[in-house]
Amino acid sequence: MRPQVVRILRLLRLRQIHNASFVRINKATLNLIQRVLPFVTLGYPSRTTIANIIYKRGYGKVNHQRIPLTSNFIVERSLGKYGITCVEDLIHEIATCGPNFKVANNFLWTFKLAPPKGGYVSKRQAFHSGGDWGNREVLVNELVSRML
Repeated sequence: MRPQVVRILRLLRLRQIHNASFVRINKATLNLIQRVLPFVTLGYPSRTTIANIIYKRGYGKVNHQRIPLTSNFIVERSLGKYGITCVEDLIHEIATCGPNFKVANNFLWTFKLAPPKGGYVSKRQAFHSGGDWGNREVLVNELVSRML
């Protein structure tokens, strides 16, 4: 991969295969995603998918350590001053891209997912051509459910 692509993947916090993170869509992030499109699968997750990811694979960043989100106390201690007091508030903030999205997303550690059950269709072709990489829009929910 080109060094520019590697840098963009690091900015998006995608350092390993099968990592997942949330990104707010704006002009700058769209330009970044466009450059790394052949290396990522993306889409618009539903609130249910966001909740499943956070509950099943959610870890928080507390003192630069990866702490599992086992109780609301962990979230309240780190994000209480922003009005996020429980895991449900965190899910709401991520799902709606609220005013504290950046803080909430930075609190969340990158999600480490498993390879999809049933495997890939074709890793070398784009999704619109019958492959796997690229923009799946709302169909990303099915892929994420196979990876949880």
